[in-house]
Amino acid sequence: MTITAITESREPCAEAGWFAYDWYLEEPVSRDFILALRPLGSLLFLESLRQPFFKVENHYYIIKGVLNDDHIRVAVHREHNDLQEKIKRHIGALYLNA
Repeated sequence: MTITAITESREPCAEAGWFAYDWYLEEPVSRDFILALRPLGSLLFLESLRQPFFKVENHYYIIKGVLNDDHIRVAVHREHNDLQEKIKRHIGALYLNA
């Protein structure tokens, strides 16, 4: 999966030591994409809701989004901003072997 753009989130959270970004994807968020994020942390996927959403939590980052949206939100603790590269590599590797 290709990340086409990254922008700073409009939601302020820097006061708490977190920085959030909206990552835009080349394809809408699919069920397979969400399930493929499981190795990155604890996955919560509420698929039966009218607008199914997911959240992946790790000690120093959170990834969340809505099924069929064109973007996800990634929040990273300021002292661990380098973890964004780990997340980018994981997402970039998705579907390469499909």
